[in-house]
Amino acid sequence: MKLSLVIPAHNEETSIGRGIEELIIELSKEEISYEVIVVNDNSRDNTRKVIEELSKKYPGIKLINRNPPNGFGRAIREGLNNVTGDVVGIVMGDLSDEPKDVVRCFRKIQEGYDCVFGSRFMRGSKVKDYPLIKLVINRIANLFIQIMFLTKANDITNAFKFYKAGVIKAVMPLQSLYFNITVEIPLKAMVRGFSYVQIPINWYGRESGVSKLSVRQMGRKYLFMVLYVWLEKMLLADEINRQK
Repeated sequence: MKLSLVIPAHNEETSIGRGIEELIIELSKEEISYEVIVVNDNSRDNTRKVIEELSKKYPGIKLINRNPPNGFGRAIREGLNNVTGDVVGIVMGDLSDEPKDVVRCFRKIQEGYDCVFGSRFMRGSKVKDYPLIKLVINRIANLFIQIMFLTKANDITNAFKFYKAGVIKAVMPLQSLYFNITVEIPLKAMVRGFSYVQIPINWYGRESGVSKLSVRQMGRKYLFMVLYVWLEKMLLADEINRQK
């Protein structure tokens, strides 16, 4: 199985080069066939130059340079439209995720699961330097999602997730333009009946750069997307009942 990693990048010159190289070293050690699709989302720094130089050393790196307007969801969607692997993973470019967790998620897909959700908030996880206010909001938001969708998955808002390529095709078209894509994809996969498993992962606050997520600006977008997919779930359930 080939792994396609989609990494959105907006002004990540100080971290993304080292992060990708650590990922590739780990994947090569595990003899995992891969491609790393970096979507440069209108960076104003040297992110593009860093990736171009790194791609000379590692041919498995593919660089996509987006035109304005920028947006995390837009970058993810463009990356997903260019994957060629059997397994698709979404990884951040700020060194917050561990390469070993990438391998663990890939192995879980190989076991037969359609989706693997990385959780920062279950036994075995380790979280470092998570801002308190964001942590509180995160826990409230994920509890709301758990109740709405009757799921034990407790970190749906986390971007770190892996899917069989067929799952990505099944959840298209995607609507999100911003960070709310992190809930749209897994919730749509769950609503469509794909199997999933949650595993503990480690997460580290960024070592450099600035977080692109504004809690105040994104709150309504997250809520809209959760309600949008929940309505889709209700409509699908009603259609199934009418067919019985």
